[in-house]
Amino acid sequence: MNCKNIIKELSNYLEDALDQPLKSSIEHHLEGCEDCRIVVDTTKHTVQIFCNSEPAPLPEETRARLRDALFKHLSHIRSQPKA
Repeated sequence: MNCKNIIKELSNYLEDALDQPLKSSIEHHLEGCEDCRIVVDTTKHTVQIFCNSEPAPLPEETRARLRDALFKHLSHIRSQPKA
């Protein structure tokens, strides 16, 4: 296991969606790699903060720009010839 593999499996590791051998390999790497431990811990804390927060209301100007962009995108899709 190396740092690049840790990053590739980070989401699965945090979601506890790995088989035991891969999880053990990651945890063994984390014991000896402070940089990866920092990445894992920071990501874990970021997800916890995000999940525990309330959504912020969008300013009306932002809401209008998003609505216009979505309308433009949907209009473009509808005008495409069907294959």
